[in-house]
Amino acid sequence: MKQNIFVTLIVAFVLACLAAAGVVWGGFYDISATSSHTQPVYSLLETAMRRSVVLRSRDIKAPPLGDAAKISRGAFCYRELCVQCHGGPGVAPSAIGMSLQPLPGPLIDAARRWRAEELYWITKHGVKMSGMPAWEVRLSEADLWSVVAFLQALPEMSPRDYDNTVAAAAPRPQCPAPANDATETAGGNPGSPAQARLLLRQYACVTCHVIPGVTGSDTQLGPPLAGLARRSLLPGGLANSEDNLVRWIRHPRGVDPLTAMPDLGVTEEHARQMAAYLLEH
Repeated sequence: MKQNIFVTLIVAFVLACLAAAGVVWGGFYDISATSSHTQPVYSLLETAMRRSVVLRSRDIKAPPLGDAAKISRGAFCYRELCVQCHGGPGVAPSAIGMSLQPLPGPLIDAARRWRAEELYWITKHGVKMSGMPAWEVRLSEADLWSVVAFLQALPEMSPRDYDNTVAAAAPRPQCPAPANDATETAGGNPGSPAQARLLLRQYACVTCHVIPGVTGSDTQLGPPLAGLARRSLLPGGLANSEDNLVRWIRHPRGVDPLTAMPDLGVTEEHARQMAAYLLEH
């Protein structure tokens, strides 16, 4: 009896895998942003996201968030980075935000649905396949918590309060900080391979290059970067060295005005971590 049950389960599992493969390979699942997920799929993904955030934020301790200067700084960062997709009290999202699928939820009541530590984790790490970016590399720890402080204050704001708070927010320093800003940025363990892979993703290098150890599409827009240390010359005709690779990563058009590689705003520290990783792989 037990053997029959086991065989039945194996057969059912194989059939389920074949059915799923058929749906994927046949292109039957509509991935267009003009149609939504089915409600069961949407609910499953939303539940998985919430439980993932709860698990990964459980050891985070929020600092005091009631400081007016911190809320003001968070308001400025929110205006620069968040309102385009999430809107605000009396403020609609931009056309980009309203065209995403799934639609970014309003954050007016986010502090009532999420703990401060969870909002921090989401802001820092983003959410895969949702359009929610990770700000870990580009925002300092202070700015990440300032955004959370503003979100904590947002439920009590009327449209007029929101407009006044955002209008009064000091515009300096910029948010996110420019590449030459000395503000400490978040980002895990500097110098580690995992941190370098994060940077290579966050600066979009993997969208044009196949990079060892970094997940991405099999793109052919730029040359693959495996075995870079064995090459005598870097792009732009530079001799192969870490300093020259850092120079190329930060200012490619300064080396070769005709290159299609754009200036990505990579900081000196981040470029050096990326260069060290590429020359080791």
